[in-house]
Amino acid sequence: MLKIGDIEMKNQVVLAPMAGVCNSAFRLTVKEFGAGLVCAEMVSDKGIILQNAKTMNMLYIDEREKPLSLQIFGGEKKTLVEAARFVDKNTTADIIDINMGCPVPKITKCDAGARWLLDPDKIYEMVSAVVDAVDKPVTVKMRIGWDDEHVFAVENAKAVERAGGKAISLHGRTRVQLYEGKANWDIIREVKNSINIPLIGNGDVETPQDAERMLKETGVDGVMIGRAALGNPWMIYRTVKYLETGKLIDEPNVREKMDVCVLHMDRLIALKNEHVAVREMRKHAAWYLKGIKGNAKARKGINECETREDVVRLVYELVAEVEAKEQNIQMV
Repeated sequence: MLKIGDIEMKNQVVLAPMAGVCNSAFRLTVKEFGAGLVCAEMVSDKGIILQNAKTMNMLYIDEREKPLSLQIFGGEKKTLVEAARFVDKNTTADIIDINMGCPVPKITKCDAGARWLLDPDKIYEMVSAVVDAVDKPVTVKMRIGWDDEHVFAVENAKAVERAGGKAISLHGRTRVQLYEGKANWDIIREVKNSINIPLIGNGDVETPQDAERMLKETGVDGVMIGRAALGNPWMIYRTVKYLETGKLIDEPNVREKMDVCVLHMDRLIALKNEHVAVREMRKHAAWYLKGIKGNAKARKGINECETREDVVRLVYELVAEVEAKEQNIQMV
């Protein structure tokens, strides 16, 4: 099993910390589908220090989500350490994760996120300072490198381990690749063979079979799933069960999908209020609707919805249409 510090997971399947997505409503939903560990979206160190209201809300944790990893980012040692101390003492997160993989320019220009990938010495300095300041296990999420000419994955991973980091999550793409192209699992395997702390592999895990293949081909201790879980927490459940039994569980039907979509929305409403949640739910609903034939009308309508009632009406109208078509096909 995957173990980080003294935190032991029930399985090797981890939800990636996706910005703008991994709030408590989404994390809890994925947790209930069996994820061994869920990771919160990245939070600004300066936002924590300044007690920014929006940032403080991002630190909310439902105890049913645990074990949970809370991710912070920053470019300056003093503020990163101060933020880590706050998370350590004032939240129930089990793990403090440091982001050094975010490729977005507004993050990297602040010497944060993927910018660290260019300097193993800075990685050692920053991670060791955070480790010394907190009691919770400290981990790092990173990419293999900045670009093809600057792939310091092994050096960077060794710096994290030397600094006292308890685990690393490694995305097999460079910063320049963003989310395009193919993830390099060979480098993930190389990093796994060069360190003694747990390594969680990330990148191109789109099916339960991909997860099994990553574990076998790279030797990683855990598998991190990100975009494949959007609107599809069944990916988590099916992966956990496939790794346990070798059997593929059926995909959900349209009613099952929409039931969970509404559950997710209701949790988001409880977290943020109806007006904000319904607008935020538009992108999630599009993910839940993906792959359902005849979803165009519902998708278009939801993008204009302002109330929970309207979203519920549209998704279950779609369910009725799909089920009626299926029934007609069976009768023919």
